[in-house]
Amino acid sequence: MSSPYKGIEKAEVAIKWDPSPPGQPPHDLDIIAATYVADAPYGKPAYLVHFDSRSPDGTIALDRDSRTGQGLGFDEVMSFELDRLAPAFVRVVVGVVVQQTDGRLTFGDVAGTGVRVRSGYTELATDDLARVAGATAATVAEFRRNGAGGWEFHDTVRGFDTDPVSFAALMGTAPAC
Repeated sequence: MSSPYKGIEKAEVAIKWDPSPPGQPPHDLDIIAATYVADAPYGKPAYLVHFDSRSPDGTIALDRDSRTGQGLGFDEVMSFELDRLAPAFVRVVVGVVVQQTDGRLTFGDVAGTGVRVRSGYTELATDDLARVAGATAATVAEFRRNGAGGWEFHDTVRGFDTDPVSFAALMGTAPAC
């Protein structure tokens, strides 16, 4: 029996931050998305999407990338066409990392941070990342395929103290109880 519930078909995750103070190196935050298949929903990501990349099937793309936080509103935006993802994919975890090019920076070191998750005009979540101020990376959203095949959103702000490469391997792991 089929279900009329489609779930979330398309979504967008956007981040913002204020530029670094004058005379300081620019702060650079980046969105990373990791996809997981049914055989390993908490294992190694099937693939990652981040700056200078997109998903192999074009369903996940970074539409806007900022290296400084300059601009009005949200500086970096990633779009998700969940309804087009192959049935093998059961999770998409989205994270944000603080690039560590000029010494260790945490979210607390970067002024004006913010995350917005929405589907169409419906806002699913917003966060200022204050609860993970001491972290260098954080998961900010998770989309899971339910038993009917539709996608559901889960608000999953969780901080990590790691570099961007290690974060990509850790971001989809199950949280410790």
